[in-house]
Amino acid sequence: MRSPRRAALPALLLLPAVALVPASAAWGHPGHGDHGHHGNDVATVTTDVETPVLYDDEAGGNASGDDPAIWVHPDDADESLVLATAKEGGLRVYDADGDELQAVAADPAPRADGVAGRYNNVDITYGLEVGGETVDVAVVSDRYNDQLRLFAIDADGADADAPLTEITAPEQPFLFQPDREGVGSEHTAYGLAVWQDGDDAYAVVTQEGTTRVATARLVPGDDGTVGYDDVEHLDLPASFDLPDGSTWTPCEEPGTGPQLEGLSVDQRTGTLYAAQEDVGLWKLRLPLGSGTPSLVDTVTDFGVQDAYDPQTEECSPADGSSQEQAVAKNPFGGDLLTADAEGVDVYHGPGRTGYVIVSSQGDDTYAVYSTTGRNKALGSFRVEGTGGVDDVNGSDGLAVTHRPVGDFDEGLLVTHDEPETGADVEDGRGDATGFSYVDWEDVADELGLVVSTRAGNDPRFR
Repeated sequence: MRSPRRAALPALLLLPAVALVPASAAWGHPGHGDHGHHGNDVATVTTDVETPVLYDDEAGGNASGDDPAIWVHPDDADESLVLATAKEGGLRVYDADGDELQAVAADPAPRADGVAGRYNNVDITYGLEVGGETVDVAVVSDRYNDQLRLFAIDADGADADAPLTEITAPEQPFLFQPDREGVGSEHTAYGLAVWQDGDDAYAVVTQEGTTRVATARLVPGDDGTVGYDDVEHLDLPASFDLPDGSTWTPCEEPGTGPQLEGLSVDQRTGTLYAAQEDVGLWKLRLPLGSGTPSLVDTVTDFGVQDAYDPQTEECSPADGSSQEQAVAKNPFGGDLLTADAEGVDVYHGPGRTGYVIVSSQGDDTYAVYSTTGRNKALGSFRVEGTGGVDDVNGSDGLAVTHRPVGDFDEGLLVTHDEPETGADVEDGRGDATGFSYVDWEDVADELGLVVSTRAGNDPRFR
């Protein structure tokens, strides 16, 4: 969901074919024949576990939930943790039952011009050698400082009073902007995922309001801190040549481009899956620039020519039809993703098999694709609440693990919920958000997916 509005600029990689031409046919449009219209075909799973409500108001510390990550305890599934960003409210740490263990403030970044942070996305890298110790590290994108923030995860998990401790090295470079004045534009670090390549670990980061993606290599220090270097950039397309010979550019607020946020890496193949909110789901090879990106699937209104109305600050079909009418007659869009395409994560199955899960924010559903071959679409589902827990709406970030977590013996899906609408929401408070836990076995049963708790995105379980 779009939020309110290095020293030297890092290197920009040349993107083979697809981004060198502003509107390119090289993006490899997916075959939508495999993507059945979902209407009544959407499966339903339930949840009865949710985290405490976050409120985006002064009393709530301006906390607005966005993106979760799941840390799997090496020895005891019950001691695993869920980490979640709360934007200006910092980070939250929850246990396997959804109870809050720790609230981490978005303190000023450790740099001479550092300001209080806004934590947007989070992911986890396992087994970094930091200060002579092996440490699991949470990596966070900080929008207000255009940089990464890094937190050691206590090996005792939920037994620790404060599982997270910040270990960000001082004076780290800006990821996208040349100076602090540029950071004020808020076109800064946004979506984030971790890529572990052998002994090296990288953060993959998107830029708010543009089509740019960056990678940065994590650099552990002997002093117990972690920094980063080798920042490289790549731009994805902002316009597309359609099969009828026309060119389509997603309608955006003036001064912004069709941004990406949700990211996840298939750690076995080095494949990055990236959701471009108003376009669809991309597949890229890592390192950046090592192959031609391709679109796995597109949103339903991909190709619909919209116009921006400065009065309403919204986009609508240029021909005067309703959005529903425009989508119904649109021959170019996909079937499973209704903009915005948001959170993305990879479920690692046996061998190289697995699933990519994408939150379809526009219709409160989740699309599932295979990680192999042409990434066949396997269906979609929605999450309904039971036992006093509300339905999941407007999901932004999500995280999934094949590993047991607490009572979720066959894996766990954690998803953002906005607005939070349950009976526990206080009237008159700021925007209420939260996170819901879903038993992955239920999703697998509904969509006929393979469950495996042995394969691994965590190096400890490979």
